[in-house]
Amino acid sequence: MAEYIVLDGNNVSLEDVVNIARFGKPAVLAEDAKERINKSRACVEKFIAEGKAIYGLNTGFGKFSDVAITADQLDELQKNLIYADAVGIGRPFDTEIVRSIMVLRANALAKGFSGIRLSTVETLIEMVNKRVHPIIREKGSVGSSGDLCPLAHLVLVMIGEGEAEYEGVVMPGAEAMAKAGITPVVLKAKEGLALINGTCAMMGVATLTVYDALNLLKTADIVATLTVEALEGIKDAFDPRVHQARNQKWQEAVARNLLRLSEGSTLTTSQGEQRMQDGYTLRCVPQIHGASRPAYEYVRQVIENEINAATDNPLIFPDGEAAVISGGNFHGQPVAIAMDTLGIAVAELGNVSERRIERLVNPTLSGLPAFLVKNGGLNCGFMVPQYAAAAVVSENKILAHPASVDSIPTSANQEDHVSMGTIAARKAREILGHVEYVLGIEWLCAAQAVDFKDKERLGKGSRAAYETIRASVTFMESDRIIYPDMDQSVSLIHSGVLVDAVESVVGELE
Repeated sequence: MAEYIVLDGNNVSLEDVVNIARFGKPAVLAEDAKERINKSRACVEKFIAEGKAIYGLNTGFGKFSDVAITADQLDELQKNLIYADAVGIGRPFDTEIVRSIMVLRANALAKGFSGIRLSTVETLIEMVNKRVHPIIREKGSVGSSGDLCPLAHLVLVMIGEGEAEYEGVVMPGAEAMAKAGITPVVLKAKEGLALINGTCAMMGVATLTVYDALNLLKTADIVATLTVEALEGIKDAFDPRVHQARNQKWQEAVARNLLRLSEGSTLTTSQGEQRMQDGYTLRCVPQIHGASRPAYEYVRQVIENEINAATDNPLIFPDGEAAVISGGNFHGQPVAIAMDTLGIAVAELGNVSERRIERLVNPTLSGLPAFLVKNGGLNCGFMVPQYAAAAVVSENKILAHPASVDSIPTSANQEDHVSMGTIAARKAREILGHVEYVLGIEWLCAAQAVDFKDKERLGKGSRAAYETIRASVTFMESDRIIYPDMDQSVSLIHSGVLVDAVESVVGELE
């Protein structure tokens, strides 16, 4: 039997979401979640029968919240909401992000505060498992009242409209649902709002980005160590006593990583052996890389909390004296600030990596052949990959400007402060992708530099890093087309192959 990941609304981990979204594990709704969903829906039916005026059930939305909707118009109200909000702009989200969005929405509904029918939630999970992927455009959400715009594109397919990708082909949503054998939903009272009012689009991006950021933190330490050895860096700077004196635990952890990775190296030098001090980009790796780690820990905690959050509005509380409360859990500010923070923390890994690339290719700083190539002049070597790294590092400085400090009121000032959290998440993901390329270029340069010395003198972990890239990319004897080498190095980084290869030798890095 296939191994299912259970969505219960309370205990889903970041890794669970990634295993479904990226690695294709099937999902199933927990039995107790089904009970909660049914109980919440029963409250909605009761309130409708009583004729009580409740936002989102029998009223208009946003500025129209004071407009009453008659009983015979409730289904049309929900359908019209989806039509009105599906105004996305730009290219579609990657498939794994769409799948992450779908999983997160299903898990939020599993908490039982949304008043949606069980059959509707089960349809969403069926779409995940049968790989019907709505085409969701990246742009158009201001991050509250939730991710209305991107989630509306998701719901279009659920009701047999919009566009979807199925078996690698983009087609009308109704056709994709039919081919997968899924019956489209006819939305009932509250259901359209329950499906689109929440933070699941920004979270779909954020969850995958946070997952990849941990791999990037380790990658940065690994690649930096290879560079330190290639440049015969001074290992005294990583002495535990130096970092204990600072009282910053993640700085200490990075210093320990560097010492473990370079264990056994005869390329590193001692203070005064060749020079008294290294440049900051070598000497201060623990201080610089270490500073990004507590930021990562904070961001991960926020995102893990939000995975199991009820973020729509209004919320249904069926226990005791049943209540419907309009609150503001759809507001994406916690995610917005967290993802802006992650973008800054990751950008700094790229900044320092690009400067290490400069030290490797600059003969004045490295003592190696200019641009790490024989017959310089005839050959340019790694001259221009440093340009490319500089370009995306510069772009990252623009992208790192926080989205969360901006707000443009919407809905005639009813929604008078918005988070821009989806923008923050998208920017952080783009920054991360750029930094993967910068570290990939540094890795290529460091391996090339080592080949001008002696790979046998590398430390245990750095030797594993060197061998991993050399299994796919050969020494550059003379100029060749470089971008395939860059793409290969990034693939080995993004997939976790580099970290896995090194950790198999030195153990799990901190």
